[in-house]
Amino acid sequence: MSEQPAPADHARQQLEPAAADAVRAYAAKTRENADQFAAVLEDIAENGLPPVEDCTPWEELREAHLTRLARQRPAIA
Repeated sequence: MSEQPAPADHARQQLEPAAADAVRAYAAKTRENADQFAAVLEDIAENGLPPVEDCTPWEELREAHLTRLARQRPAIA
């Protein structure tokens, strides 16, 4: 991402208020997720990795996520 301003001869297209609100909400959710991820990394840096017995195998996480995605998908008649 560049810190340079956009050239003056290219006007920016303004968003509709509802679209701007949706973009702000997405930005806030993305920021929240990034903060949670950063907190986990900081905890690992401070305390080390958790014991293997306390961890969930990635295969279980994958299957749970795929199940959630399948529930969100509308059924085809």
